[in-house]
Amino acid sequence: MRVCVYCGSAAGRDPRFAAAARALGTGLARAGIGVVYGGGRVGLMGTVADAALAAGGEVIGVIPRFLEEREIAHVGVDLRVVDSMHERKALMADLSDAFVALPGGFGTFEEFFEIVTWVQLRLIDAPCILANVGDYFGPLVALIDGAHAKGFISATNRAIVEEYATVDAVLERVAEIQARTR
Repeated sequence: MRVCVYCGSAAGRDPRFAAAARALGTGLARAGIGVVYGGGRVGLMGTVADAALAAGGEVIGVIPRFLEEREIAHVGVDLRVVDSMHERKALMADLSDAFVALPGGFGTFEEFFEIVTWVQLRLIDAPCILANVGDYFGPLVALIDGAHAKGFISATNRAIVEEYATVDAVLERVAEIQARTR
């Protein structure tokens, strides 16, 4: 089993974000779950990858050629270099059984919501999980709930986005998914 982790190429200002990235990478690796991520060695991306590698886990990075230098591609992972963002997202989806978002910026939001949309359209069937560390995603969850309340997101589709306040809770949810896939 593999989990795709979307997260920032920056570390953010709150040390809880890097701690969560380390805990998630370590926890996935210890559970024998591979990590698929954006391929960088900087920011939370690098933290997740380094933690998973240190715990003996499988780590696959997927990075477009044009971001190889900008995001400083991680040389210690199974690095897959692709030609475009579209190829990156498709390969990450193909390699993954579940999707987790840690704090990040526009890229994290966009990639997470594209997967949510793919699930909504039934192009794939996979859990979409927000690791809401320090209530980072609180405003985003409020936006989703507001769209649901105003009739733009059905109850079925609202349930696609799962939210957990701690990495431990995310890891428990991933363990449930792993148990079902065995």
